[in-house]
Amino acid sequence: MDQKKKRTRRMHTREFKADTVALVRSGRGVPQVAQDLRLANSLVYDWCRTGRRGRGQGSPGALTTAEKKNFASVVREVKVLRMEREILKRAATFFAKESA
Repeated sequence: MDQKKKRTRRMHTREFKADTVALVRSGRGVPQVAQDLRLANSLVYDWCRTGRRGRGQGSPGALTTAEKKNFASVVREVKVLRMEREILKRAATFFAKESA
């Protein structure tokens, strides 16, 4: 029975991610930065992509971080308004039947 060692998941702070992206933006290549920091290339690429989106430089049509937050709050507000409208409809129906 071969037991594989389970790797522990490393957690990285926002500051560490920002510093890593800054190294890439300063001209060092992603593979070099990833190797120096013992990270997977794909992880560094993802952090760079997320950083570009947050600054509004992502792919066309992609939402920035601020736009995502705003969109989520609008969706929540619409949900509440729909529930309130349904309650008011039921109340109007109830009172219309009662007064008739």
